[in-house]
Amino acid sequence: MKNQDFTTTILVSAAAQKVFDAINNVRGWWSENIEGDTGKLNSEFIYHYQDIHRAKMKITELVTNKKVVWHVVDNYFKFTKDENEWKGTNVIFEITEKDDKTQLTFTHQGLVPTYECYNVCHDAWTHYIQDSLKDLILTGKGSATPKEADENAETKPVPAKDRGTQCIFHRLQINAPVEKVYEAITTQKGLASWWTADTIAKPEAGSIARFAFGSTYFKEMKIEQLKPYSTVKWLCIKAHEEWIGTAITFELEPNHKGCSLSFHHDGWKAATNEFAGCSFDWALFLRSLKFLCETGKGFPYPEFNK
Repeated sequence: MKNQDFTTTILVSAAAQKVFDAINNVRGWWSENIEGDTGKLNSEFIYHYQDIHRAKMKITELVTNKKVVWHVVDNYFKFTKDENEWKGTNVIFEITEKDDKTQLTFTHQGLVPTYECYNVCHDAWTHYIQDSLKDLILTGKGSATPKEADENAETKPVPAKDRGTQCIFHRLQINAPVEKVYEAITTQKGLASWWTADTIAKPEAGSIARFAFGSTYFKEMKIEQLKPYSTVKWLCIKAHEEWIGTAITFELEPNHKGCSLSFHHDGWKAATNEFAGCSFDWALFLRSLKFLCETGKGFPYPEFNK
């Protein structure tokens, strides 16, 4: 019978020692929200993501430049019927040298398609191994989930009734992990693949993103807030007169199928024809975003309404 455990492999131009060290630098590629020693045999560490996911890992094998194994001692998912999925499974990193390169084979032994969390965990692990860990090995910088702010200091979502005179609001399910959706709404490549191909943007708070729609119409957004993998907020500073001063917010929430996206375009002064048309267009563009994240192909301007 075919092994159904989740597995993925990367091949890098780096020494085995460098790969081994990167694996054990868990805060550098998976999450900064980790407590405990991640590089010592028999040590335990705790991972958490908001109130959505918690896991306690024990390092049961640590063979220098060869193998690392974590045993999942305990686990909690907010979004699955069986809150303990992952418990008792093993996360395995196997390192082999091939000519002048090093191969890393990652296996989550026990993470199988019958798990309710399988699809979202499959995509999340793929992101963290194929992108974040690989980047950490090759460039020294991964894309780990940042340290969560103190809950008491955290900015709370603005109630709908306080969002402005008029608010465009859409909510949709995207069957892809929050990490993939966040990348699509923060990077130039992602934005160009679902909103408009003529995009200049970078994922930095305080920066200005420019989006052109043909030769005469463009929008400029100030990136007000970036909270991986949770919240993105823009302030419109140049565009159609009715857009200027409005705020666009993407709020992401993980679930067992992937991600729930709540989209707000707040601060409109009146329910004008521009407001109504904009609401319709946003629905089409959010469909484009959904297709991009789920299939790899979006429908950016000018294809969005075909």
